[in-house]
Amino acid sequence: MKQLPIITKLKAELAELQQEMSQDLPKRLEEARAHGDLRENAEYDAAKNRQGLVRARMAQIRERLGDLAMYDPGRIPRDRASYGSRVTVEDAESGDEIEYLIVFPEEVERGAATISISSPIGQALLNKSVGDEVVVQTPNGRKTIEVVELETLHDREG
Repeated sequence: MKQLPIITKLKAELAELQQEMSQDLPKRLEEARAHGDLRENAEYDAAKNRQGLVRARMAQIRERLGDLAMYDPGRIPRDRASYGSRVTVEDAESGDEIEYLIVFPEEVERGAATISISSPIGQALLNKSVGDEVVVQTPNGRKTIEVVELETLHDREG
């Protein structure tokens, strides 16, 4: 198995930020310095603020990559819901089916069928198989859902 998709995504973001830090921001700072007095130079202040934000984000990404390096893709279950699984559940009350892709928090996309591995529903679905029922506390109250279809990360890459 290749590396986790989140690692690829974070490495790409880190490379972009390194480019900005080493090439784009120094140019912006130099251009702003050329405008004179740095005490009242909004462009210089903006570039310095951006530099601080980029440094902080780069540190966050490096730390997260270190955490994710301990996550062994080979240990992801092949028969139970885990990271990277596409899980279809049926609401026991309404009969409605909902499909989720279980991802890390950084990968959740608004409006997409992604759900964080650390969210209440994501946590409830971990290690579940087709036919398993789970009761999960949602903002709208307790809900019973049944896993009706499961496609793991291995199935999707295989």
